[in-house]
Amino acid sequence: MEFIDGNRIKVDPPKRPKKLTGTRFANIMGLNTWSTPFAAWCEITRTYEKPFEDTIYTIAGKVIEPKVIDYLNRVYFLNLKSPTDVYGENYFQKTWGDFFKEDKMLGGMWDAIGDDLVVEIKTTKRAEDWQYDIPIYYKLQACLYAYLLKVDNVIVTASFLEEKDYQHPENYEPCSANTIVREFKLSEEIQDFKERYVDRAVKFWEDHILTGISPEYDERKDAEILKALRTNKPDVTDVEELFKEAEKLEIEITNHEAKIADKRERLKEVKESIKNYMVTQFREADKTVEVKSGSYSWNLTRTTRKSVDVKRLKDDNVYDKYVIESEVMTLKNSLIEKGE
Repeated sequence: MEFIDGNRIKVDPPKRPKKLTGTRFANIMGLNTWSTPFAAWCEITRTYEKPFEDTIYTIAGKVIEPKVIDYLNRVYFLNLKSPTDVYGENYFQKTWGDFFKEDKMLGGMWDAIGDDLVVEIKTTKRAEDWQYDIPIYYKLQACLYAYLLKVDNVIVTASFLEEKDYQHPENYEPCSANTIVREFKLSEEIQDFKERYVDRAVKFWEDHILTGISPEYDERKDAEILKALRTNKPDVTDVEELFKEAEKLEIEITNHEAKIADKRERLKEVKESIKNYMVTQFREADKTVEVKSGSYSWNLTRTTRKSVDVKRLKDDNVYDKYVIESEVMTLKNSLIEKGE
């Protein structure tokens, strides 16, 4: 991996890149508020991907999704099939999360299908995002699956959840009061879907995936990813014994310091009292006050320290002229939490 000009990264073109799924489809075009084209590129090229962990939000979605399918079948008289109906139990393991094996670039998993119909099911607590229309990154996800399935009819649902629903999703029951259903035809909603979006996806693939050169990253939006990529984790086999010895010493010292922590705290308080006393002993011309007591000689020295008013330098536009940067190497260590 190499950082190159233009806030980009270059890697060897991946032999087995991940596919442009529905969730990444809007990301690469910069249409997802919560992600970036660079983040999608990192996932697709396997350069970096944050480990997936189920949350109350993802768990709620999994529990409520079949409830919504049942709701649509009952209320709208549809005959929808879930992935389990089509691929059987453990469908994710069977398909590796991709229902479109025939396409080398585009893929993903639809939530439900019917005759000439694809359904995308969402759960959210942000009802305001759905006030005027389907959020574009969700709409494009549904449209991509319709395009790949060669169907024209699309349904996108949004079930609005409260905190209690995330705590107990098994009790949630979709109804007209908490679930909206948006229907549209791909050919009417986005008449030039291929030209506007699929062709752009192809260009992204050719420009960034096949070349291994990333789109431009954003230091702020992509900060977490960049921190991970800028952290080198070398093979320490040759010096492994040094790390083992350091770890043993760290543990022994930490355990010892824990036993005397109260003494350290008391010593800090006593020293502060001694200092306060010795301050009162300074005469006008004195630079040092010395007190000999038992095994120690206690010295309090009075000096003058000069400092620079950085704010005034910046206000006068001369700070950058005189500031000097120097490289500092700082070694820190911390305990690895269980599970990492």
